[in-house]
Amino acid sequence: MSRALIIVDVQNDFCEGGSLAVKGGADVAAAISEYVDAHHNQFDHIVATQDWHIQPGDHFAEQPDFVDTWPPHCVAGTRGAELHPDLDTEYIDAYFQKGQYTAAYSGFEGVLAPEDAVPTGERKPGGAPLTEDAEAFAADEDAIGLDDWLQSHDVEDVVVVGLATDYCVMATALDAVQAGYSVTVMRELTAGIAPDLDDAYAEMELGGVDLA
Repeated sequence: MSRALIIVDVQNDFCEGGSLAVKGGADVAAAISEYVDAHHNQFDHIVATQDWHIQPGDHFAEQPDFVDTWPPHCVAGTRGAELHPDLDTEYIDAYFQKGQYTAAYSGFEGVLAPEDAVPTGERKPGGAPLTEDAEAFAADEDAIGLDDWLQSHDVEDVVVVGLATDYCVMATALDAVQAGYSVTVMRELTAGIAPDLDDAYAEMELGGVDLA
């Protein structure tokens, strides 16, 4: 049995100064780095997910409701979509990018990014992509998904950390349970949007997620 750490969406736009900042996001990035540095030997694989929007339809809105619609964020190729600089990527084996043409909260909706780069760009955080270059950041048609990648590496046990507790972390953890993995979320290595995360914790526990 292999064990994997899934680091969810620790990106500039979800941290302080980003277009959809989660309070404490930068602290979570640093805390995950410290944890991984001390405990990477406890994992056979470490992967990271990224929101990676190109044209996600009504996921973006000029007047977002912050429930189903959001201000532009994590646009493919922008600085806002890059991993936060306080997240040490030394031990990350693979990156999975999600939400190119639709809303995507779970890391299990992501596909493997090109091996040679997690692309960067010169536009401002959250900036809209230019039509002519947006497709340059699209995934390969035959890119493998997160579940298939984990299965191919004989992973049975996953630990989930990252941003945001009550959205992408929760969605990733619940999908992992549904896919048959043993799942733990480390609360101290997450940060949420809601000021009270009790409902999110309860939903995860009800769904079969262990909280640590």
